[in-house]
Amino acid sequence: MLTIKEKLTEPTSTSLSLTLPFSKRQKSRLRIFLDDNQEAALMLERGSVLRQGDFLRADNGLIIEVRAADEEVVLFATPDHFLLARACYHLGNRHIPVQIGEGWIRIQRDHVLEDMIRSLGLSVKHELAPFEPEGGAYGGHSAHSHSHHGET
Repeated sequence: MLTIKEKLTEPTSTSLSLTLPFSKRQKSRLRIFLDDNQEAALMLERGSVLRQGDFLRADNGLIIEVRAADEEVVLFATPDHFLLARACYHLGNRHIPVQIGEGWIRIQRDHVLEDMIRSLGLSVKHELAPFEPEGGAYGGHSAHSHSHHGET
């Protein structure tokens, strides 16, 4: 079994890929299967979060590109910046991870939150898309987190 302990800081050519939903990309210790079905042990520094486009090095030297899996998400949209800010406030007040784009917010599916944000006046659309939430003020900001609406 491969062991993966190193997250690379510079992009490089890859040998393999690893596709995971956000819930698993937040874990630093995890038994995984690469996209070629090869089993591996992920043993990264605690607190590591993997983002779309990150690169990892396995103990045997193989380079692995991280891909964000499509998952069930909900997209809230409005051209009104004030409404978008209000929605961000209410979601942030509940410590909900959010992905923010120009005129939209994406979260993992939650019918209670969907109803709340819909009541503020934003449109609601269910999608199957990668989820790349903001890294947070202290968690470091990832340029990868700013994908465009509808981008996969």
